[in-house]
Amino acid sequence: MAEYFVHESSYVDEPCRIGSGTKIWHFSHIMQGCEIGENCNIGQNVVISPGVVLGRNVKIQNNVSVYTGVRCEDDVFLGPSCVFTNVVNPRSHVCRKDEYRETVLQRGCSVGANSTIVCGHRIGRYALIGAGSVVTKDVPDYALVVGNPARVKGYVCACGEKLDFCDGQAVCKCGKKYELNEGTVKETGAL
Repeated sequence: MAEYFVHESSYVDEPCRIGSGTKIWHFSHIMQGCEIGENCNIGQNVVISPGVVLGRNVKIQNNVSVYTGVRCEDDVFLGPSCVFTNVVNPRSHVCRKDEYRETVLQRGCSVGANSTIVCGHRIGRYALIGAGSVVTKDVPDYALVVGNPARVKGYVCACGEKLDFCDGQAVCKCGKKYELNEGTVKETGAL
């Protein structure tokens, strides 16, 4: 008996690896050769393409297609209807499967609803992509980015709260401490 749940309306192609405790909801398609970690939640109408790797505790909301070339580390959140690409110059009449670019979403980052992530970029640890944003370059750790193209508008704690820096130092209401130095944020401990 499987240690994960798949709704009867969904398809899971073999071979693929699905971790225990994962739930795959209505009308989703898990394609061969992908790897899904433990305790993931795959929403309704989601496609996971061949070769995609999802870490543990990844949450994918409804209507998301995660294309070949995307790798999500642990604790990543993908909001409803967010979009990934895997080729920078697609043409219907030109096969570019050998040109797929890797997109890496690092631990704990969140992608807001209806955002577009252009392929070939890294979304940093615990970064937060605002709803409707278009990511066209790498996003630093803990960065809050919004807009089209997405630009850094501030920084957030690992818990998701906005950080207010004073003289390069910030303390979140959750108690974690951070340091900002030349656009790079590092966690420095807890109170």
